[in-house]
Amino acid sequence: MSIIEQVKNYVESECRKPGSHYGYEPFPYHLVPMVSYSLLLADKLGADKEVVEIATWLHDIGAIVHGRDNHHITGAEIAREKLTEFGYPKAKTELVCKCILNHRGSVDNDRESLEEKIVAEADVLSNFDNISGIFKAAFVYEGLSQGEAQKSAFDKLTRKYNKLHFEESKEIIRPKYEAVKLLFGS
Repeated sequence: MSIIEQVKNYVESECRKPGSHYGYEPFPYHLVPMVSYSLLLADKLGADKEVVEIATWLHDIGAIVHGRDNHHITGAEIAREKLTEFGYPKAKTELVCKCILNHRGSVDNDRESLEEKIVAEADVLSNFDNISGIFKAAFVYEGLSQGEAQKSAFDKLTRKYNKLHFEESKEIIRPKYEAVKLLFGS
């Protein structure tokens, strides 16, 4: 079994566990689309596709296992442990861990490698494929009304779109962002 299959299977099994903080939903609704975006960007920009894919599968493992707080830190620790267990090369493991540490848009970080930037961008892009999840968070976790949820979703997606680093990312997601503006904009 390839390293990518091992990592994917590990993450999926953690999502399926009863103790998973977010249940199984992040796997099909966040991680799978994010992997597609990260591989597309890696291909367009010439990044290490293996590192990008592994980092993408593992970027939220800290949240899945321990909860959202500092999940970039707990995720990097889990990734280092699992990748060592799987026999993945140390240098590539460290690059994967840097991608995980620096994927969060809400945390001030200094993304150095192309791979780090791609994982962060793909994380943003995947939001446009999971608008129902944004509304679920607004209703269930934030207790917002319909109008508040609509404004919150629109504002969040606009902020995310405007923070995109690569023009290639904006080109990929522009049709979905235009749809968001049409449906939810003021």
